[in-house]
Amino acid sequence: MLSRRTFIKKSSLGLGLFAIPNSATFLFDNDFISKRPKVSERKFTSTTVENTIKTIKKSIADPELSWMFENCFPNTLDTTVKFYQKKNRPFTYVITGDIDAMWLRDSSAQVYPYLSLANEDEKLKNLLKGVINKQIECVLLDPYANAFFDDASKISEWKDDLTEMKAGIHERKWEVDSLCYVIRLSYNYWKTTGDSSVFDDEWKKAMLLILKTFKEQQRKDSKGPYKFQRVNGNPLDTQFAGGYGNPTKKIGLIHSMVRPSDDAVFYPFLVSSNMFAVVSLRETAEIFSKILKDENSSIQFKNLAKEVDEAIQKYAVLNHPTAGKIYALEIDGFGNALFMDDANVPNLLSIPYLGYASKDDEVYRNTRKFSLSVANPWFSEGKFAKGIGGPHIGEHKIWPLGLIMQALTTDDDEEIISVLKMLKATHAGTGFIHESFDVDNPKDFTRSWFAWANTLFGELILHLHKTKPEILKRKF
Repeated sequence: MLSRRTFIKKSSLGLGLFAIPNSATFLFDNDFISKRPKVSERKFTSTTVENTIKTIKKSIADPELSWMFENCFPNTLDTTVKFYQKKNRPFTYVITGDIDAMWLRDSSAQVYPYLSLANEDEKLKNLLKGVINKQIECVLLDPYANAFFDDASKISEWKDDLTEMKAGIHERKWEVDSLCYVIRLSYNYWKTTGDSSVFDDEWKKAMLLILKTFKEQQRKDSKGPYKFQRVNGNPLDTQFAGGYGNPTKKIGLIHSMVRPSDDAVFYPFLVSSNMFAVVSLRETAEIFSKILKDENSSIQFKNLAKEVDEAIQKYAVLNHPTAGKIYALEIDGFGNALFMDDANVPNLLSIPYLGYASKDDEVYRNTRKFSLSVANPWFSEGKFAKGIGGPHIGEHKIWPLGLIMQALTTDDDEEIISVLKMLKATHAGTGFIHESFDVDNPKDFTRSWFAWANTLFGELILHLHKTKPEILKRKF
């Protein structure tokens, strides 16, 4: 963890409904000196990204917020990417930060905010194509794995997991969202740049494998080929029933053994990930129809999306005793449900961000209120912040990912400002966004180098610069 300077000046947020008991402003002796690596030590440099940082910093009146943006937005490019050519194609290996492995989910989310700049920078555009190509290589190696090595000879610390580990795999936790994130990056790369060259034979083969995998995990005829258990004794790190999870009634939803937090699910139908699958399947259908001219496959993707969507609406919208009609996070098809929300994305809070439903959807509005209230067992409130955490870290800690998603899914200026104040108050003097922190002690945080959270914070600032620039003109 980077050392911080002088600490803490307490003040009231003065935001009524969105206020927290206490906030903290970190003061520095160094006038907010950049925490980025030296130029010579950066993994990748984009002129367009650098110019964007300069432009947006000028629009941010709060010097600390501006400093955080400068540190965080380029963090993925500065510290986590390895760009190279293989078989005359670009490849980009993206680590999470302090873990030297490439998660399909994290790598997509880490580079996603750079998509809007790709048309202005061919070098950046090739880097993004390289991420897509690398992800396709990973999916074809094993669609059930969530994290991979660039060096197939590297031995994973999880090599003894009770599942089918292959060379090149770091971890083999089956997470529906991992494959959805691959589709999201490919689809939005095409929509942003107009470049369909990534949709080659390997890409098509990987998408058809994803379709096959999703159908296998509907488990209509059998339990399917995947099972997972871990022998480290942590119940969040393994699965029930011989590695197949708790029993389910086969209702058309896709089983997911693990949440985006990398924690085991309790009920195998993870609703937010199935929502993400609906969006991703429809996006893939569009590509197969418009670009690949394969209507037969396009219809298969559409039909699966329709089936999953109908099952969500029929089985996952339930009455909560205090929140009313909301989406459950997990269900089993027998009528059992888990009413909670987890800070990782996809979660219930992120439904409009994923493109499944609008911010104004009635069930989403109810669900959002539930997620951001004490009715959610993993909502915590303390001296310095309040928001969503999760079992992965434990009680009294919240994830900045959840705070950032809260700001990305509201149009309420005061709520956004309260989130920015909490993010400022809880970086513990490092200038970076962490995995989690204690609501009563921001110095007690996990993961000082977590590129997804840093880049998502950058995405929030870009979003505000485009949609609510007046907020960035305020000092907090």
